[in-house]
Amino acid sequence: MTGASSGIGAATVRLFRERGWDVVGVARREDRLAALAAETGADVFAADLTLQDDVDALRDHLASTGPVHALINNAGGALGLDSVESSSIDDWAWMFEINVLAVKRVTSALLPLMRDTIRAGGGSADIVTVTSIAGHVAYVGGGGYNAAKFAAHAMMEVLRLELNGEPIRVIEVAPGMVKTDEFGLVRFRGDAQKAFAVYEGVPDPLTAEDVADTIVASVERPAHVNLDLITIKPVAQAAPSRVARGALLPRGQ
Repeated sequence: MTGASSGIGAATVRLFRERGWDVVGVARREDRLAALAAETGADVFAADLTLQDDVDALRDHLASTGPVHALINNAGGALGLDSVESSSIDDWAWMFEINVLAVKRVTSALLPLMRDTIRAGGGSADIVTVTSIAGHVAYVGGGGYNAAKFAAHAMMEVLRLELNGEPIRVIEVAPGMVKTDEFGLVRFRGDAQKAFAVYEGVPDPLTAEDVADTIVASVERPAHVNLDLITIKPVAQAAPSRVARGALLPRGQ
């Protein structure tokens, strides 16, 4: 489970552990991982997934500690809401590194381990990648994040074609508005006022636990059932740029 130190990642580790799974939580922040391990009993591994040496070390750790039945690619993030014209190329590069290239690195590294698990009698394996509705619907100010998440979506579409004939499911979970402690703070570089204004007045945005429940449910479906693409949004959100604020009420008389 990548991106395990907070938000959707941490919530998913907790739920998998509650359901009896052995879990390895992966993230950069060792202190957060240590707290998660103490809370849940999960194994943890500190790694920066934009660095090939760290990904190789993760692969070697997993190869030495047990079979790999599922990979949850969750690490990601957004920076800024600037236009395509004015946005920073460095922001775009960071978004591609974490949302696209890191997913490719980890998937390439762990696929051989999943095949080994299957050959040893493990039955089947799963690759779940958390993208976003931003990878399916563009919105003003989302240029770099849209581009990265569209790329991640395309990668999963291609991977599913390439793995056809193997007992490996490729599942994409595309959340809409999820209220977590960190996503907006990262996007707006620590500006809490801007970060939390996104959710102001929105009735019941998704929680990290909502998305975790969807991820775990997709993995625990019967092995012959593949949920190719799961889009999950709060009822108040019709599209990335169409969000109701205030109570949800029937129209008319």
